[in-house]
Amino acid sequence: MATVDVQGVHVSFPIYHGNSRSLKRTMFAAASGRLHEDTNHRFVVQALRDVSLQLNSGDRLGLIGGNGAGKTTLLRTLAGIYEPVVGSVRVSGSIGALLDPNLGMNPELTGRENIALRGLYNGLSRPAIRRLEEDVQEFAELAEFLDLPVRFYSSGMVIRLGFALATAIRPQVLLMDEWLLAGDAAFMDKARGRLEDMVRGADILVLSSHSTPVILDWCTRVLWLDQGRIKADGAPQDVMDQYLGVARAPVPEAVTTAEADTASVATTAAEAVQSTIA
Repeated sequence: MATVDVQGVHVSFPIYHGNSRSLKRTMFAAASGRLHEDTNHRFVVQALRDVSLQLNSGDRLGLIGGNGAGKTTLLRTLAGIYEPVVGSVRVSGSIGALLDPNLGMNPELTGRENIALRGLYNGLSRPAIRRLEEDVQEFAELAEFLDLPVRFYSSGMVIRLGFALATAIRPQVLLMDEWLLAGDAAFMDKARGRLEDMVRGADILVLSSHSTPVILDWCTRVLWLDQGRIKADGAPQDVMDQYLGVARAPVPEAVTTAEADTASVATTAAEAVQSTIA
């Protein structure tokens, strides 16, 4: 039985000063309370702050929040790509991370070679790799392009290959970012059945999306992240109503003025540093 146990997780990234943009990021991070100094005296931005959750077989968790809220960071932490500086992540069961269409692909290798590489990584036998190749080739419809290096593919072709590879091997714990829900209409019509079948087959689903219908249709629980913290956790409709209510609420004039002043100070300071360096 698949399980996910996250306890008190903090994930931070160091900020390296060197241009006006990084200075402005630093000032805005400080204003939001996400900036602090670590034990090595580096300034770091807290991408996730004290995140805890437990998932069991049958759970379908949706992640919502604005850009920079920490949704993708949480997915990558669950996948083992990022390591928490504090806290623990324990996942029982095979993991499938559908986070990036280029994930695990070598652009210098052909599409066919990348399929074989993915099969070897997942411990498949030679007959199983041949079946994987046939499945991906039939679905992606890349024809002779499958024998060309991936660096020659268009962005649409990369998504087709990445999607076909990502959905060909069925994991127990499925982590999905919303890139899988993008693409041309004809491709998505064909892909939807395959993707929904994969979602139904997973023991646990964790999905990040800005699409309210997708969250409400596919998820049994929703986690609202805001500035790296959990703001709400509960039934999909209840949490979505809270989130959309805040997102649509008018911004008080005093807050707008304060944000404008902060942006002005950051820009002025950045320009002064840039002038000094020049």
